[in-house]
Amino acid sequence: MEKKKRVSEALKPKVISINMDAAFFFERAVQSLDRFHYDKALKYFRRAAEYEHDNPVNHCNLAGVLSEMGNYEESNQILQQILDTIDPTMTECYFYMANNYANMENFELAEKSLVQYLENDPNGHFLEESEEMMELLNYELDRPAPLTSIKSREGLFEHDKARAMLEEGKFAEAVRQLEKLIKKQPDFLAARNNLALAYYYMGQFEKSMDTIHSVLEFDSGNLHALCNLAIFHQHFGNKKELRELVELLCKTYPFQQDHVFKLATTMGILGEHEKAYHLFKRLLKAGDGGADPCLYHYTAVAACHIGRFQEAHSHWKQVSKLDPASEIPKFYMEQLRLREQGDTSPTWSYHYHLPFEEQFRVLEKSSQGIPEQLKKDPLVRSSFFWALRHGDMDTKLQVIQAFGLIADNEVKDALKDFIVEHNEDDYLKKVAIFVLRSIGVREPLRAYLESRETMVEASPYSPHLPVWDSKWQGVMETALAHMHKRYDMVQQYDLEILWVEYLTKTYPGVPKIQKSEGWAAALEYLIAKMHRRAISYQEVSVRYGVTVSTVSRNVKLIDEACGLKEKMEAIFPKFTSI
Repeated sequence: MEKKKRVSEALKPKVISINMDAAFFFERAVQSLDRFHYDKALKYFRRAAEYEHDNPVNHCNLAGVLSEMGNYEESNQILQQILDTIDPTMTECYFYMANNYANMENFELAEKSLVQYLENDPNGHFLEESEEMMELLNYELDRPAPLTSIKSREGLFEHDKARAMLEEGKFAEAVRQLEKLIKKQPDFLAARNNLALAYYYMGQFEKSMDTIHSVLEFDSGNLHALCNLAIFHQHFGNKKELRELVELLCKTYPFQQDHVFKLATTMGILGEHEKAYHLFKRLLKAGDGGADPCLYHYTAVAACHIGRFQEAHSHWKQVSKLDPASEIPKFYMEQLRLREQGDTSPTWSYHYHLPFEEQFRVLEKSSQGIPEQLKKDPLVRSSFFWALRHGDMDTKLQVIQAFGLIADNEVKDALKDFIVEHNEDDYLKKVAIFVLRSIGVREPLRAYLESRETMVEASPYSPHLPVWDSKWQGVMETALAHMHKRYDMVQQYDLEILWVEYLTKTYPGVPKIQKSEGWAAALEYLIAKMHRRAISYQEVSVRYGVTVSTVSRNVKLIDEACGLKEKMEAIFPKFTSI
């Protein structure tokens, strides 16, 4: 039987086309590099660059192969072409060029390219390698490089500088630095968090809250921002928001030590002392306490709040060893002693400084003014700024006087801001102006006094006098020169307003002033009487080198013109009449 012929059912082979694009040549180039076939890799990278001429990566790869092959000049030509015509933002090309020049032993051009990289690259991917190369170039050229800035570290440097300002209590300067930094780098969240703290330390709570919300818009889980927000909710009395946030934070167990510390201090401030105690103990066990007396203090305070008083005493004893010059552990151990004797109102504050009222007691006892370390303590300074904005009248007066002793630029800025506030008492603002003058501020000052904006000149504030005579100024300066170390700022200011009051009442019939000492002695005598200080005509006449009768006569003239016996309360509302 004849077999049937069948047609083969096998599929006919298909022709597979090769898509020879830039990606194809790039892959071939990489394969060649893996096999150390640099000639082939060079050929394939050239083809890739031809297919995608506007892609700087292809040209950069080509320059890299040329460099590997020792063709440094052509490599640099391609790198320069990338910067000139294809992508000027590809700043790493400067770093590659610097390497090529260094291999060619052209150290001058290597340095120039490396400086261009460091000053222009925003990311700093080759920062560590650049520092090593810079060290080599410094050695070869026998001089430091003319480097003005490192772009990738620009924000970090400014931020570190601002943080140092915060730690020194220079809050206004820190605010200015951080505001400029955030304007340039809006996503720099650490800077935003520190700006919020700076506002908070200065008592500018609304600005602080707005800044924290801006952080959380970028990163809703930012722990520093959440902790700060919780403290702000507590300050503003937002009970519902605070409760929800505290529940979240109590369930948070951070791993990074700075996050543990931030959460611990926040829990303490919020009154979650059990959580704070365990977090502080965790830091101590981890060895992060080291020689830091603050951490032992925080742990002691948390321990007191949960009834672990013996343990707290041990921690404060450790603080005494680590910080023997500090009054803080002594104060709190005394508080523990008073508690054992039945005192039901001890003070336990997480801040590593004496309570505000205690600070003033220490200052009042000291004849040396504010100690230098206290002037620079950021927590002390922040308490002053807070009190100036939110304290009662007595406290604000104390702060203004303390600022006169600190007398730095930060203080001057704070007082200048204070005197333009509409809701502050005119008496306080005039004392602040007096303090500004006493610490060397001579330019006209913008102020809000007697319900209107005004410019206060360097002479005493005397709005109802058409002139200010140099002899009148001489009387006041003579008195203040004698009173400087024996009377506080408020008493010195009261002398100024008494003198202005007298001149205003008698103008234009002001008695002719022959010797400033007689009038100055009378002013000191009256101020001492107003402030219930022991003084006699004899004492003050000897001090100023005038006769008792001269002092007595001038006292009588001032008293009669100003009606001191009847009007002392009106002129000096804080003090009783003589």
